Amino acid sequence: QVQLVESGGGLVQAGDSLGLSCAASGRTFSSYAMGWFRQAPGKEREFVAAISRSGVITDYADAVKGRFTISRDNAKNTVYLQMNSLKPEDTAVYHCAARRTLTVMLTTRTYDYWGQGTQVTVSS
Repeated sequence: QVQLVESGGGLVQAGDSLGLSCAASGRTFSSYAMGWFRQAPGKEREFVAAISRSGVITDYADAVKGRFTISRDNAKNTVYLQMNSLKPEDTAVYHCAARRTLTVMLTTRTYDYWGQGTQVTVSS
């Protein structure tokens, strides 16, 4: 089992950048494919980005492609989400997620473990 703790959220203006981090517990972080999701008030949780165990393969939602970058540092048990050119519609609680997998190159939109989330608010 893995525990996930997000950090880095805050209040920014449209066009600004913000970086999120997600620290994972345990010694097997490299065994997990990782992802980021977000949930805005009154809306369903939606996929944002995913990264394979190796960090080589990534996947993005169309709404963030070209603006957000997901990365990971397996030595630090951490996954990151760099968000550039932020828009008011990016306002949401951002959650990281983990899925244990034997497939090194897998990216997925289905996860088993979730963090509590960090609030990102983008003002216009």
